Amino acid sequence: MTSLPNLDFILIIGAGTALVAAAVYLLLRWRRKPKDKEKRRRLMVNQFGRIGDATITDMQGDTLFYSYSVAGVTYTASQDIAALRDQMPVEVERLIGRAASLKYTPQNPANSILICEDWSGLRSAPQMGPQGSRNIAWPFSGDETIR
Repeated sequence: MTSLPNLDFILIIGAGTALVAAAVYLLLRWRRKPKDKEKRRRLMVNQFGRIGDATITDMQGDTLFYSYSVAGVTYTASQDIAALRDQMPVEVERLIGRAASLKYTPQNPANSILICEDWSGLRSAPQMGPQGSRNIAWPFSGDETIR
């Protein structure tokens, strides 16, 4: 009968250890840095979001401002691009007034992104070729007849 008190002691120690581990996990999870929360939000919108069209309206510092419509409702939003500068075009200011693709969550269309770590909806300007002509790849090889 001496084994029962030892078993109780082991169970109490085990339960206490599990509670401390759970508390530490929750504390660390709740104390995430805002930039980590923003990165998780961007990746979640990228993974589960729908694609739509937007217009880039302004840029101030590291913030892109854009507008878009979903189901007849027009949204104006902004995105901090400081963490994504390496994925941005060199002349970001040239994007103002241009069309872009965005991703938004169907449950909350105001939750949207133009760019994230794994995806970009920013459309680059067509490259100018010799004598000012645009270098646009024609989808036909030349042998097909366009009807």
